[in-house]
Amino acid sequence: MAIWTLHGDGKTIEPGEVVAPNERLTWGRTIGLGGQHVVSMFGATFVFPIIMGLNPQLAVMLSGFCTLFFLLVVKGRIPSYLGTSAAFVGGIAAIHAQGGTSAEVTGAIMVSGLVLAAIGVAIHFLGGSVVFKVLPPVVTGAVVMLIGFNLAPVVAGTYWPQDQWVALIVMVVLVVSSVVLRGFLGRVAIFLSLLFGYALSWVLDLVTGPITSYDATAGAVTEHFRVNWDGVASASWVGLPPFTDEANGIVGIHAPSFSLTFIVLVLPGVIALIAENAGHVKAVAEITKTDLDPMMGRALAADGFATAMATGVGGSPTTTYAENIGVMAATKVYSTAAYAAAGVIAMLLGFSPKFGAVISATPGGVLGGITVVLYGIIGLLGAKIWKENGVDFGNPLNLMPVAAGLIIAIGDTSLRFTDTFSLSGIALGTIVVIVLYHVCRVIAPKDGAGPAGGSGEADREPDTDPDGGTTRERVEQPA
Repeated sequence: MAIWTLHGDGKTIEPGEVVAPNERLTWGRTIGLGGQHVVSMFGATFVFPIIMGLNPQLAVMLSGFCTLFFLLVVKGRIPSYLGTSAAFVGGIAAIHAQGGTSAEVTGAIMVSGLVLAAIGVAIHFLGGSVVFKVLPPVVTGAVVMLIGFNLAPVVAGTYWPQDQWVALIVMVVLVVSSVVLRGFLGRVAIFLSLLFGYALSWVLDLVTGPITSYDATAGAVTEHFRVNWDGVASASWVGLPPFTDEANGIVGIHAPSFSLTFIVLVLPGVIALIAENAGHVKAVAEITKTDLDPMMGRALAADGFATAMATGVGGSPTTTYAENIGVMAATKVYSTAAYAAAGVIAMLLGFSPKFGAVISATPGGVLGGITVVLYGIIGLLGAKIWKENGVDFGNPLNLMPVAAGLIIAIGDTSLRFTDTFSLSGIALGTIVVIVLYHVCRVIAPKDGAGPAGGSGEADREPDTDPDGGTTRERVEQPA
């Protein structure tokens, strides 16, 4: 961990200056900046656990712990916050659709975290070029796209039917606010839209009474209030997150269990995390004017081990967060001390069960409006990766494998091997894209144009930041 030196007088930043990662302002200002980072990451960090059927209080607590762990592994050189990742949302939805438990969800993600950690260790010793040869932008973009678009049925079948009009209004508010708002408000548009939807649902309950619609908890159409705070009233102010009791609908701290079928379903998320972390490290290197390529392997390994540790006790997968880059760009403070403060603050917030109960009571219609935008943006980031890396779809080598993989994933097509093992959706689509691309690359005529029709994309490193970061990156743009 870096030993932070005081920047100037610790109170002011002269024009043209920045606070470097190994510097800090006064501790009062540093803690204040840490709080700002917590607010910035907050919306996505607790929305995604709810969507994945995990405990948001536990996710917030562990995000703070994992951030401190990440800073230790990268020796305080990469300012970053580890929040909840959206890379595994599609696989988790498939697990739940097949009757998988929360323990099987976290077990599958835990294995993926260990795989990412192993890749990070390999990159540390072999160099990052190995990964980018195996996963060129045309492949990475396709995997990110199919992860996002595979989730469309989840919105249509689970969240939207719970309260279609609230979902529509929240969707519009999120889209408009992410475009219109500037600065810090633009970066927390997801959080603001959630608060708006929560308040709107509460007002509608007071004015119109219960709603008759699909209830995800009951799994049927029932008459119920949009906002149910029974759990909030009984929750204590201070304490650990609850332990999982699925018989009573409580998800919290639990040990993972493992299923090969479910592990295969979520493994493609590792590809998104590799691209996301690589993009994040390069973005931080650019804004801090430092060479962080030697730290790439450490960053991947840290995120992988953090994901494994978090899911080992029932928490959510982690990833580096793009919205916090926006906070650094706005404040000119790149101090990792601010992130250490943010980690401690998040851990303290995680020790309030009442806080967690309020989050868990988020109405389904509100999540419907948010997820319809978030899932779409995750998918569209795949196109962003292609565009920024000059992928040529006039070349059949790029076009054909991607076309096949996308339709398999979006249509949730299955390939059954035995009565107990099959590949479908994201997993099958990812395998089709990767295997067919590299097979075709080997057998394609060598006409000197290169595999990307002259763009040379197969040998270029992706410079984008996918996953839940996609959504968050989009929200940041007004800044």
